[in-house]
Amino acid sequence: MQKVLVTDIQRYAVNDGPGFRTNVFLKGCPLACKWCHNPETIAAYPEIYWKNRLCVQCGACLEVCPVDAINPPIPPEESQLENSSYHKIIRDRCDRCLKCVDACKYGALEITGSEMSVEEIIKEVLKDSMFYSNSGGGLTLSGGEPTAHAEFSEEILKSAKKKGLHVCLDTNGFAKWEILEKLVGYADIILFDLKHIDNDKHIEMTGASNKLIKENLDKLTVLNKDIWIRVPVIPEFNDSIDYHERAADFLNGLSGKITRIDLLPFHNWCQDKYKWLGIKWPLAHLESLDPSFLEIPAEIYRGKGFETTVGGSGFEE
Repeated sequence: MQKVLVTDIQRYAVNDGPGFRTNVFLKGCPLACKWCHNPETIAAYPEIYWKNRLCVQCGACLEVCPVDAINPPIPPEESQLENSSYHKIIRDRCDRCLKCVDACKYGALEITGSEMSVEEIIKEVLKDSMFYSNSGGGLTLSGGEPTAHAEFSEEILKSAKKKGLHVCLDTNGFAKWEILEKLVGYADIILFDLKHIDNDKHIEMTGASNKLIKENLDKLTVLNKDIWIRVPVIPEFNDSIDYHERAADFLNGLSGKITRIDLLPFHNWCQDKYKWLGIKWPLAHLESLDPSFLEIPAEIYRGKGFETTVGGSGFEE
């Protein structure tokens, strides 16, 4: 039975499609967006969180590590300081054998990514079926990036439709067209990330060209599908009025139609995740955007004829 890594199954979500939804986050993404709010979903292999606030520095992990990838204990109060440079795991030595996680009795070491089968995922999603029928919700398949697990994602979506579930596919569009086309055939709504329309900027902040993404989006628009464009608005990247005017013109120039645009404000609530993974977050200096600041760019898209939300709520206001 094929399985993939799932980082989270989030219940009662309201910003990733209509109604109450259950979001399934697959692990593994071909992009490396510098602002990523879910850094644990990027790598396609299990990783280890080290939660310094829970660590009592007992040394149990050090004793079991076979590759000397654990730093010796220091006083807990020192490791928990806001500006502490101490990190429990020496990441470039770690072979992810996970023995340290098994040895930790305090929950300070935690695996990100649990193997699940299609059947196990659908079983979890169906637990909330009564909320879907009352609200118009359903399953949202997210990540990471679902197209990175093409066959598995197809089986999830196909199984969900057989169970009568409403399905949203959340994708960055960075995939071969034949993969994306097959997956969207099972989706009621495509949530399509548009990070930047300028290629150089896109490469700078995501590590990849946007050429394929833009081509795929144009092809999607002629398939008579509901397409919700999701724009993560990042300070110093795509938050200018000029950018949103150009982006609106780009969307108006596509071969077909899109259903709506969701402007998603940058936030820095994910800082702990980066610390737990031992990653220095390049955008840690930025403040979260107040959603009200996005009402002006939202009016730009509305003025071009697009239904536009700030935050992407799936409920009618």
